[in-house]
Amino acid sequence: MALELTIWLIILLPAFAFVFNGIVLRWIPEVVVGPYRLTGTKSDLAGWLTVLAVGASFVLSLLALIKVVSDGAQQFEMHSWIAVAGVDITFGIMLDQLTAIMLVVVSGVSFLVQVYGVGYMHGDDGYTRYFSYMALFTASMLGLVTARNVIQLFVFWELVGISSYLLIGFWLNRPSAAAAAKKAFLMTRFGDFGFLLAILYLYSNDPSWLDIEAMYGAISGGMMAVSVASWIALGFLLGAIGKSAQFPFHSWLPDAMEGPTSVSALIHSATMVTAGVFLVARFFPLFEHSDIMFLVTLIGAITAVFAATMALVADDIKRVLAYSTVSQLGYMMFALGIGAYGAAVFHLFTHAFFKACLFLAAGSVHHAGGTFNMNYLGGLKNHMKVTYWSMVIASLSLAGIIPLSGFWSKDEILAHAFHYDTSIGTFALAMGLIAAFMTAFYTFRAVFKTFHGEFRGGGDKEREDIEAAGEEAPEGLEHVHLGESPKTMIVPIGILAFLAIVIGFFANPVIDLGVVHKHAFSTFVVERNTDVFQDHDAQVKAGSEPEFDVIIATVSTILAVLGIYLAWIKRVAVLEGFIRITQPIRTLLTRKYYFDELYEDLIVSKLFYSYFANLVDRLDISGLDNVNVQLYRWTDRAGRALAKVQDGQVQTYGIVSLVGLIAAIVIFVVVAQ
Repeated sequence: MALELTIWLIILLPAFAFVFNGIVLRWIPEVVVGPYRLTGTKSDLAGWLTVLAVGASFVLSLLALIKVVSDGAQQFEMHSWIAVAGVDITFGIMLDQLTAIMLVVVSGVSFLVQVYGVGYMHGDDGYTRYFSYMALFTASMLGLVTARNVIQLFVFWELVGISSYLLIGFWLNRPSAAAAAKKAFLMTRFGDFGFLLAILYLYSNDPSWLDIEAMYGAISGGMMAVSVASWIALGFLLGAIGKSAQFPFHSWLPDAMEGPTSVSALIHSATMVTAGVFLVARFFPLFEHSDIMFLVTLIGAITAVFAATMALVADDIKRVLAYSTVSQLGYMMFALGIGAYGAAVFHLFTHAFFKACLFLAAGSVHHAGGTFNMNYLGGLKNHMKVTYWSMVIASLSLAGIIPLSGFWSKDEILAHAFHYDTSIGTFALAMGLIAAFMTAFYTFRAVFKTFHGEFRGGGDKEREDIEAAGEEAPEGLEHVHLGESPKTMIVPIGILAFLAIVIGFFANPVIDLGVVHKHAFSTFVVERNTDVFQDHDAQVKAGSEPEFDVIIATVSTILAVLGIYLAWIKRVAVLEGFIRITQPIRTLLTRKYYFDELYEDLIVSKLFYSYFANLVDRLDISGLDNVNVQLYRWTDRAGRALAKVQDGQVQTYGIVSLVGLIAAIVIFVVVAQ
């Protein structure tokens, strides 16, 4: 009971911060004590309350992880939620190996992001509202990863969606932010519709399968047909594609950069977009039992390269990182598709730290240079040494350079694909290696353009150029004040950079380190997870004993180093001739393969509004509305005609009575025959 209460507290503490910040602090008159605002829209207390709440959740998450490491997955009693007319829906806590890892990742990264936000959002008019939303975001994701019932999971899934909508559109006065929030919300709804249909189909087959552990038992016991599993898994996959911005539902994520950078860091590392990968991992037995694993692999592999190509030419540093996230999520997806459960979860784990570091470092750059546009940055290396070296470390980890964290997790995925004895495994390996080369190139292109060379004016210069062209400068450009960011921003970046160095090797070492045994992470999430992997062969297949593949490691490292080298060459303009030759390709990538035009201009504006909606409008006006008009006209005419009969003449009434009698006799005769 005590342990179950601990898990509920992990969720409820950030939820309390959300309610307290959103109702108590924000809506009562401002109270100032010395230099501190205790209440109001800029309450300093809001930030530290959220930090304290999420920090406490992190400590409790560590305790939960220790409990699962020592005693295995924990079972808790289910509680009745809805019991009406034969419908009995329960809710409860699921604390297995996957949950324990996700609790630590979500609460740990969120804690560092909240500390960062205290400095990054200082002075913003919506400071209290920001921390209220961030607390809700964290609580929603923590609730999602602990949910034991599918409907319970879906509730938190939607709360994650509404939280991201509120935070992406946080700066309400910016039309671009409002548009980005609506775009993210609506596009993910398409995937969520598939998720909801899958839940309904699941319930129609057997309501008890809504309990995730009961579903596991039904699959292992052979009670769920492959066809049923395939349809349910397909619906779940649609939800995962939408949330994790996989092809073709990818176009909302780059626009989501309109929110505060700390929001982007949390979305991309530990909350919303990782929720899709978590969903597939949570229902891995269902997917493995289905016929759509190849589709998971195909979508993930295509996304890994597809998103990376657009990052090659992006000039906004946050958009580069956004495309990078989509690409890395593609890695995780195709890893799950080929059965590399351990490698996928391990990469999700390491990616959270170095990607959060990169986004927070980008926010630090913006704090100094006043812009995210790399064309107006450069030369920041000497002004921001901590930010620079942290971003270099995180970039090396993202590029997969040994011995940093990203190397161990990424190469584990590639090695699994290399040994996967089907054509889809070969395809995934090829796409993964191509994406590895591109990742190194675009990541260090961003590093070199941002920190090396000469400073090109930052937000001040960008504003001047835009206004000189007769256009209005977008909001978000700030004045330049070169120098390192406040400690509340730098310390979280430094901690994440340190974790980007050590967490990969020491969490899942390829040799026995004594304190940490060989393949500790893989053993924990796969071999110890007996509810999902019930025999040794299944555990080995899922990656419980991954062997270090020297060939794959060498090839991927060479490709990464080559990508970094080419990024350096491009910086010194040796490849200008090549760029001119490939200008049409560059235009295609810059326009993001014209997916925005396809979705917004062709499908939404033309097909939906101009044709479909216009057709429905005409049918409504000319058809349905016209029926009412015609009924009114004929009824009016009939009424006027009948009114003439009411003339007070006895002979008229006699004629009408006679006609009525004759009509009645005729009807009676006809019916009688």
